[in-house]
Amino acid sequence: MADAKVIPFGEDPRARRKDGTRAPRARRDQAPLRPVPPPRAEDEPVVEPPAADGGGDDGSGAAGAGSWEQRLAGGLNFLRRRITGDYEVDDFGFDEELTDQVLMSLLRPVYESYFRVEVRGIEHVPSTGGALIVANHSGTVPLDGLMLQVAVHDNHPADRHLRLLAADLVFRLPVISELARKAGHTLACAEDAQRLLERGELVGVMPEGFKGIGKPFSERYKLQRFGRGGFVSTALRARVPIVPCSIVGAEEIYPMIGNSKTLARLLGFPYFPITPTFPLLGPLGAVPLPTKWTIQFGEPIATDGYSPEAADDPMLMFNLTDQVRETIQHTLYKLLVRRRSVFF
Repeated sequence: MADAKVIPFGEDPRARRKDGTRAPRARRDQAPLRPVPPPRAEDEPVVEPPAADGGGDDGSGAAGAGSWEQRLAGGLNFLRRRITGDYEVDDFGFDEELTDQVLMSLLRPVYESYFRVEVRGIEHVPSTGGALIVANHSGTVPLDGLMLQVAVHDNHPADRHLRLLAADLVFRLPVISELARKAGHTLACAEDAQRLLERGELVGVMPEGFKGIGKPFSERYKLQRFGRGGFVSTALRARVPIVPCSIVGAEEIYPMIGNSKTLARLLGFPYFPITPTFPLLGPLGAVPLPTKWTIQFGEPIATDGYSPEAADDPMLMFNLTDQVRETIQHTLYKLLVRRRSVFF
């Protein structure tokens, strides 16, 4: 077989002289020769040529094409970094680039168009430093935590990320566990929460846990017990403020009218919900109802005025826990009174 010819990059293989040698090719950075215009009379007006960079939107879609090209290039660069491993995660597994570029983009249409979330009091969330956001938990499926993440990121002037504390069940589920880590979630334990707070992160906790998210529809918007006040102790040790947060609208997305405890035990779940549409309608019954949501952040409760030993005072733990719980409950009642409709 004949040897392959090596054609150097930057040369045109078709540009050859008659003697077989290649003709020199014009450099790309060399401007093409232009004809010299005839001399202009002194009184002749000067006509400026149109801009060659395509700037401005003349209705032809040139500006839109440029933006699409930039987005396509950004998407290709993102894929290249994913394939080559040229991206960073922190020691908890949080992937900020994946969260911003993919996960938030998937959740945002649900947040904006489906649940039409209205956010109030975002100015109470600190712009810098650590803070503990404490919210009520509801909805049968924990969509309220995801919507809370989008609310903080998209409405806060500093585009801060909320690091949610999740139950151990989340990290036992295939695929879900990996996505939760990538989105910044971590196990709901005092040690991890304190490390994040001391690093200046926003940490979110829903102390009701499964008692709140799995309560029957008849007990909607009635806060369950907040545990033993472990979140208060963590905030005191890290000396960060506690921001109460009230979420209205999540209770009605899956009205839980029953609980199959037998199926729950077989599947290893804390409860197995029965709603008016699930499991009667099968997969279609798993679609949440399009309720109208409101998320309100309350005034922060300072903890830096207490001594380090205050975290071991059970009476103080009880008082602060009760203060946070009552603030959230009272705000829920006020939001419900002002609400015109569940869906509008």
